[in-house]
Amino acid sequence: MRLLLRPTTIALPLALLAIAAPAKASEASKIIDRCTHGESLSGFSQNGYREALKHLPTEVTEYSNCANEIHKAELAAAGGTEAGIGASSSVPLPLSPSERKAVLGAHRHGAAPVRIDGHTVKPGVVHANVASVTSTLPSSLLAVLALMLAGGLALAGAEVYKRVRAGRGR
Repeated sequence: MRLLLRPTTIALPLALLAIAAPAKASEASKIIDRCTHGESLSGFSQNGYREALKHLPTEVTEYSNCANEIHKAELAAAGGTEAGIGASSSVPLPLSPSERKAVLGAHRHGAAPVRIDGHTVKPGVVHANVASVTSTLPSSLLAVLALMLAGGLALAGAEVYKRVRAGRGR
């Protein structure tokens, strides 16, 4: 017995698979699109919010508050409240007892130094060392700085050499 495969027999399952995969992505992309346009983020599934956070473009993450807004909408949807752009930002989250104690302590002590993990931290003082500065620079920038330093040393060496040769000629 010969099995005849018609083009519609193969095309139909492939079309269904092609439609099913973008369905999840379309919800995530719709969330991202709404966030970048300042629209409400309510009414989506938890999976949609998670996918949107996973697939959030780097530019959107760096230059907008969308990651935070999507996370707030996700939390609001889990709690059954309405959320949107800025909807939950006006309602503060309750402080834990340790956070409340820390805030009250900060009010009492003001700008006095505080001990954290055995180190004294003074408000307004930034401690930086050379290792922390160079470790945060991109390697391409470090390479350019090294080349500039080498070029400067070469020019200085050439100038010293000229002066020494000029002094011997007299």
